[in-house]
Amino acid sequence: MKIPDELGGPYAWAQLRFAVVGPLLASPSKRGELRRALKRLARKKWAHPITSKPVSFGVATIERWYYLAKNAPRDPVGALRRKVRKDAGTRPSMSAKLKEALQQQYRQHCGWSYKLHADNLVVLVRRDPNLGRMPSYATVRRYMQGAGLIKRRSPRQRQTEGTERAARRLERCEVRSFEMEHVHALWHCDFHVGSLEVLTPRGEWAKPVLFAALDDCSRLCCHAQWYFGSENTEKLIHGLSQAILKRGLFRALMSDNGAGMIAAETTEGIARLGALHEKTLAESPYQNGKQEAWWCQVEGRLLAMLEGEAQLTLEILNEATQAWVELEYHRSLHDELGMTPLDRYLAGPDVGRPSPTSAELRSAFRMTVGRSQRRSDGTASIAARRYEIPNRYRHLRRVTVRYARWDLSYVDLVDARSNQVLSPLYPIDKHKNADGRRRRLEPLEHAVERVEPAPQPCGIAPLLADLLDKYRQSGLPPAYLPKHNDDHDEETTP
Repeated sequence: MKIPDELGGPYAWAQLRFAVVGPLLASPSKRGELRRALKRLARKKWAHPITSKPVSFGVATIERWYYLAKNAPRDPVGALRRKVRKDAGTRPSMSAKLKEALQQQYRQHCGWSYKLHADNLVVLVRRDPNLGRMPSYATVRRYMQGAGLIKRRSPRQRQTEGTERAARRLERCEVRSFEMEHVHALWHCDFHVGSLEVLTPRGEWAKPVLFAALDDCSRLCCHAQWYFGSENTEKLIHGLSQAILKRGLFRALMSDNGAGMIAAETTEGIARLGALHEKTLAESPYQNGKQEAWWCQVEGRLLAMLEGEAQLTLEILNEATQAWVELEYHRSLHDELGMTPLDRYLAGPDVGRPSPTSAELRSAFRMTVGRSQRRSDGTASIAARRYEIPNRYRHLRRVTVRYARWDLSYVDLVDARSNQVLSPLYPIDKHKNADGRRRRLEPLEHAVERVEPAPQPCGIAPLLADLLDKYRQSGLPPAYLPKHNDDHDEETTP
């Protein structure tokens, strides 16, 4: 039985054959002595390239190898390689219908193993003989590997437009690594659930989540912080704002499609800061691969060094994280960069911008929504709370407000057209309003002053008087018959 070259390397058999006939090429035999030299080589034992067991070859075989190598002086070893079959890779034992059925089965269950695919294919062939003869498991495995039908993580049961779009892109487009040329050109941010449990103030054990923002060009960690509970918009904005205050303002931010990442406060805030927000496709973590790879270092080095801490608290964990990031990760040689992240960050080039103030960041990361103003008391409802609208804006039926859902102490009334802040809004204080003191109404711009009612009746309105005159002049018969007893309470029988 012939053993494929791939089992012992691409040149395993070629090198063995050349080792057998090499002495004949290095020291050519005299005329008439070639046959004797071939017989001597046939009596020798050679190490099998796969099993390493002793093996010998016939005179005719060695002679054929000798002439193949002699007639190819430029590449004698390549001439001794086994020829590739013309039908290699075609899998003639599998019919076209059987291949199509296997491909359809893979599209429906890409997370199955090769063995599971083959076992289910046996049942399909048994049900439908038109699919052809069932090949061996090795044939099915080789066909799937050659066709790129490798095992992938199965998508969620609930298919959405985003997951389908991601699957189509993965099938049609190649996956390639990328890197920005400038520092602060692109940041990555994400959350990660830690493997260690932390002691909460209530005396309970819980796994915290880690927020981190990385610079794509330098791999520098702009900020990392652990939080209790699950990821949300408030934690995202809290961590991202600290990263901006530390390192400066980025040009673009890449994140997944988590609830906090696509919240209105996040998307509007990034836009107000003049940056782009790039979101990965659903079920496509490889697009944010640098962030995913960084979690491995966090788990493998940082958390591994904290396993012996019996009373691990969130404060200790955050303090240890900052020390590890600044003093080890930033100053360790990065294999791909060829330098430390800190050196790459300082070397530039840099397209970042100065960081806004904390007040500007707080103002930026808020959502803008419309609300109806109550005519009765001049208030608008925000998150089930009523806020008073200044009386100079009492003429607005719809008002635009800006706020963050976790900070209702900072609410502004804004102009929807110019996006300018008009006035801060405060929640209604019913107890304070009970003292009876009221402000005088401020005059409205371009509004007509209120006209006092006339002291005497002014009669029929001009439009109705004109209609009465036209009706009298039309010559039409009376529209109704008056009753003769209208002055009495009871009707009389005619």
